[in-house]
Amino acid sequence: MTLNGWFQILLFCGIVFALVKPLGGYMTRVFSGERTFLSPVLVPIERGLYAIAGTGEREEQHWSAYAFAMLMFNLLGVLFLYALMRLQAGLPYNPAGMGVVPEELAFNTAVSFVTNTNWQNYGGESTMSYLTQMAGLAVQNFLSAATGIAIAIALIRAFSRASGKAIGNFWVDMTRAVLYVLLPICIVLTLVYVWLGVPQTFGPYVTATTLEGAQQTIAVGPVASQLAIKMLGTNGGGFFNANSAHPFENPDAISNLIQMVSIFLIGAALTNVFGRMVGNQRQGWAILAAMGVLFIAGVFVTYWAEAAGNPLMQSLGLAGGNMEGKEVRFGIVLSSLFAVITTAASCGAVNAMHGSFTALGGLIPLINMQLGEIIVGGVGAGFYGIVLFIVVAVFVAGLMVGRTPEYLGKKIEAKEMKMAVLAILCLPLAMLVFTAIASVLPSAVASIGTAGPHGFSEILYAYTSAAANNGSAFGGLTGNTPWYNVTLGIGMLAGRFLVIIPALAIAGSLVTKKTVPASAGTFPTDGPLFVGLLVGTILIVGGLTFLPALALGPVVEHLSMIAGQMF
Repeated sequence: MTLNGWFQILLFCGIVFALVKPLGGYMTRVFSGERTFLSPVLVPIERGLYAIAGTGEREEQHWSAYAFAMLMFNLLGVLFLYALMRLQAGLPYNPAGMGVVPEELAFNTAVSFVTNTNWQNYGGESTMSYLTQMAGLAVQNFLSAATGIAIAIALIRAFSRASGKAIGNFWVDMTRAVLYVLLPICIVLTLVYVWLGVPQTFGPYVTATTLEGAQQTIAVGPVASQLAIKMLGTNGGGFFNANSAHPFENPDAISNLIQMVSIFLIGAALTNVFGRMVGNQRQGWAILAAMGVLFIAGVFVTYWAEAAGNPLMQSLGLAGGNMEGKEVRFGIVLSSLFAVITTAASCGAVNAMHGSFTALGGLIPLINMQLGEIIVGGVGAGFYGIVLFIVVAVFVAGLMVGRTPEYLGKKIEAKEMKMAVLAILCLPLAMLVFTAIASVLPSAVASIGTAGPHGFSEILYAYTSAAANNGSAFGGLTGNTPWYNVTLGIGMLAGRFLVIIPALAIAGSLVTKKTVPASAGTFPTDGPLFVGLLVGTILIVGGLTFLPALALGPVVEHLSMIAGQMF
């Protein structure tokens, strides 16, 4: 590790921190229905969309109606995207002549993009037409991100309102998320990426002649526009197979920094939205602090492990960090930082191959995902994910002092705890059960690229990434098989909707409760003690659940390398 490396890490953290409050204030005005500088242009469009949907900005929904609207909208998204891929061979904007996407792959991809996972069992430049990339994948990047934001805002309203019945309107929240937040920022980002050298064209692929006289096809397309929402919406699905390691998606250190900031931007700002809407910004800063502690710890371990390098190489007298699977233009520090950011935020974009990291370097991305999208997390998903752990943490605190648990004046009772535990447990269920089956199923084992503990890590990482709605992968696994396409798709659905529905049920329960004034015995939830309790709860739950599986993969791999170094 170097001083320059830590300077780059702190620079990233400083930029994100500086943007939290301005963006948080803007988003609070948007979702509170207040006027913004974009209102003169967007209000007529917004009201037109409400008219088409048959709703209005003042019409609100019970949590069950909110959940039903969300589920039906996402179901239609899956069906539309599946049909688009199955019919793309006969549709326009297909200059490379891409054929029909096979059934299992089309199912996996449709579910992947609708659930904000963006797991890719295909190479984008060799599988998807321009129409599919833009009208299908990029559109779902916007809509899946807007869905996550809408759920987070609905949950925030549950804490900010008292003795109510409604938690908002899904159509209004999603529309405002797209029009006022995602689209304006993405337009600016797209122009910046084009300026930095990212392609944005409907022209055909370019054929070049090499110095040896060979013909080489260079894939281009509408890359910049998809790249902008890919990062801002924590989607992660790349136009190219190499994702953000490809020079057309991530040309240099400047584009890399912009992409990393984009990943954290909205998720971090939502903590400030929470603080503003509940009337106490310290509550939002406390949540962000808990996220920050877990994030910095992960960066430290990953950067240290990759800078130290492979112990077996050191035993041969080859000192130096681990550059395997990394781009020279980013180096160890920016590759390590990107890996932690993309898995902490459930984005899934990669600028280096995680399967080529050291055992401990690859362990942290796994843990980030297994903790359940709570270290900033996906846009919106990170916030409602950490609220589930807050419910558990304050319940434990209440039991320790013999008081009825409460958070922001709302009593946390049996119903909220049951829903929180249900949501938290669905992730390890999807991750570990499918991993166990795939580890003994011959057809599934045949897809791994490496035998031994690293091969097990490839399987564990795949199902962890799917259920956590992340989408990154250890590169050695061949996932485009019927087994993995179907089971990973099921894992994505479980990881998305079996968390959202209990979270909305909690919102529906809390919004009906009165707000109890704080007293001398109220546990403070805006200070260091609460941050420590929340971090401890997250680590204990994650550690007890996933430690045995991690011990069979990256932990034993690291120990075997140390043993090899000794002998």
